[in-house]
Amino acid sequence: MAKMNMLQAINDALDIAMAANDRVLCFGEDVGIFGGVFRATSNLQQKYGKDRCFNTPLVEQGIIGFANGLASQGSFPVAEIQFADYIFPAFDQIVNESAKFRYRSGNLFNVGGLTIRAPYGGGIAGGLYHSQSPEAYFAHTPGLKIVVPRNPHQAKGLLLASINDPNPTLFFEPKRLYRASTGEVPEGEYQLPIGEAEVLKEGSDVTVLGWGAQMEVIDKAVEMAEKEGISCEVIDLRTILPWDVETVAESVLKTGRLVITHEAPLTGGFAGEIAATIQERCFLYLESPIARVTGMDTPFPLVLEKEHFPNHLKVYEAIRESAEF
Repeated sequence: MAKMNMLQAINDALDIAMAANDRVLCFGEDVGIFGGVFRATSNLQQKYGKDRCFNTPLVEQGIIGFANGLASQGSFPVAEIQFADYIFPAFDQIVNESAKFRYRSGNLFNVGGLTIRAPYGGGIAGGLYHSQSPEAYFAHTPGLKIVVPRNPHQAKGLLLASINDPNPTLFFEPKRLYRASTGEVPEGEYQLPIGEAEVLKEGSDVTVLGWGAQMEVIDKAVEMAEKEGISCEVIDLRTILPWDVETVAESVLKTGRLVITHEAPLTGGFAGEIAATIQERCFLYLESPIARVTGMDTPFPLVLEKEHFPNHLKVYEAIRESAEF
């Protein structure tokens, strides 16, 4: 085991993948000598050369279009979008090309080797163009996988799994956690399962569900709730598409209550999909309405970032209201 922060874990995963397979390439804006704006690709160009780790023009549609072409010919491109907010110029390439390539060719061709890395979320005083959480836009698209790690151990294992998965994968990284803390990370290669949620804590009164950076928020909220005798079951969804319906439903059948939290705005957020599905599966077992604790339905504000955030106090209030309903 080694102590790593999330950036170091991501860099280590890329290093391992590139060493194991010379068809793995990484590219994006300033990822070469500079190592990217967050330094996630530091030293990879020096180690593997400019043919396998290189800068692209500042054109996201071109980055993903190029990545689709490489993947269709058997390469394993890991394309970096500098901030998840910048992914929208590439939206057409992702939802109309990457996601549909296999289907439209009758499985004659695919871009399954494609992985797209993108730092998402707020908490770094980035304002409206550097703080968004766009996972729900892509969750509406069959043919993609969407993965969100919560810590360094998850980041390395899930990124390696994403690179090796036979489907195009969006890998959203919670950038406010990049250097926030370190954790124990196994040395060498390992992979964590895509599509499986993780039950971090068992409880009997309320199921609390989130992903990415919100898991840290959930931990603080649950600690407050349990001081008042509310037993919480905590689940990290880890994968948005496909999401682990069975694990969440099994938990809610036990607790009768569900609180979901994410940074993205409420309307159209992925919590709505989860709530609708669990209501269908668990309706007769629910003891209270399913609660959603999310960002506000506004552009992400700079000055009022803390007010916009679904922080631990908001999650705690939702847990308490659910338990007392």
